[in-house]
Amino acid sequence: MNINIIFYMAKNKTPRKIVSLECTECRSNPNKQSKGISRYTTTKNRKNSSSRLELKKFCTYCNTHTLHKETK
Repeated sequence: MNINIIFYMAKNKTPRKIVSLECTECRSNPNKQSKGISRYTTTKNRKNSSSRLELKKFCTYCNTHTLHKETK
Protein backbone atom coordinates (compact mmCIF):
# COMPACT_ATOMS: atom_id res chain seq x y z
CA MET A 1 0.00 0.00 0.00
CA ASN A 2 1.54 3.28 -1.13
CA ILE A 3 0.04 6.30 0.58
CA ASN A 4 1.38 9.72 -0.30
CA ILE A 5 0.86 12.26 2.43
CA ILE A 6 1.25 15.87 1.41
CA PHE A 7 1.66 18.50 4.07
CA TYR A 8 0.71 22.05 3.18
CA MET A 9 2.07 24.94 5.13
CA ALA A 10 -0.50 27.44 6.33
CA LYS A 11 -0.63 30.51 4.17
CA ASN A 12 -0.74 33.92 5.76
CA LYS A 13 -4.02 35.24 4.38
CA THR A 14 -4.68 37.77 7.11
CA PRO A 15 -3.59 41.39 6.64
CA ARG A 16 -1.95 41.48 10.08
CA LYS A 17 1.39 43.18 10.62
CA ILE A 18 3.77 42.92 13.58
CA VAL A 19 4.41 46.36 15.11
CA SER A 20 6.44 47.55 18.09
CA LEU A 21 5.18 49.98 20.72
CA GLU A 22 7.57 52.30 22.56
CA CYS A 23 7.07 54.28 25.78
CA THR A 24 6.67 58.01 25.10
CA GLU A 25 7.81 59.05 28.60
CA CYS A 26 11.15 57.21 28.40
CA ARG A 27 11.81 58.36 24.85
CA SER A 28 11.02 62.06 25.39
CA ASN A 29 12.94 62.47 28.68
CA PRO A 30 16.69 61.80 28.16
CA ASN A 31 17.62 63.18 31.61
CA LYS A 32 15.64 60.44 33.34
CA GLN A 33 17.54 57.96 35.49
CA SER A 34 16.02 54.93 33.71
CA LYS A 35 18.20 52.20 32.24
CA GLY A 36 16.29 51.89 28.96
CA ILE A 37 13.11 52.32 26.96
CA SER A 38 10.11 50.03 27.39
CA ARG A 39 9.06 48.26 24.17
CA TYR A 40 6.17 45.90 23.43
CA THR A 41 5.41 43.94 20.25
CA THR A 42 1.87 43.30 19.02
CA THR A 43 -0.04 42.80 15.79
CA LYS A 44 -2.47 45.12 14.08
CA ASN A 45 -4.88 44.72 11.20
CA ARG A 46 -3.81 46.99 8.35
CA LYS A 47 -7.30 47.11 6.81
CA ASN A 48 -9.16 48.20 9.96
CA SER A 49 -6.55 50.42 11.60
CA SER A 50 -4.33 52.17 9.10
CA SER A 51 -3.25 54.88 11.54
CA ARG A 52 -0.54 54.39 14.16
CA LEU A 53 -1.41 52.53 17.35
CA GLU A 54 -1.41 54.29 20.72
CA LEU A 55 -2.03 52.12 23.78
CA LYS A 56 -1.62 52.59 27.52
CA LYS A 57 0.77 49.90 28.73
CA PHE A 58 2.86 49.36 31.86
CA CYS A 59 6.39 50.72 31.59
CA THR A 60 8.84 48.83 33.81
CA TYR A 61 11.33 51.71 33.76
CA CYS A 62 8.79 54.44 34.70
CA ASN A 63 6.94 51.98 36.99
CA THR A 64 3.57 53.39 35.85
CA HIS A 65 1.06 52.99 33.05
CA THR A 66 2.13 55.30 30.22
CA LEU A 67 1.22 55.90 26.61
CA HIS A 68 3.05 53.64 24.16
CA LYS A 69 3.13 54.65 20.48
CA GLU A 70 3.86 52.58 17.40
CA THR A 71 7.34 52.89 15.93
CA LYS A 72 8.65 51.85 12.53
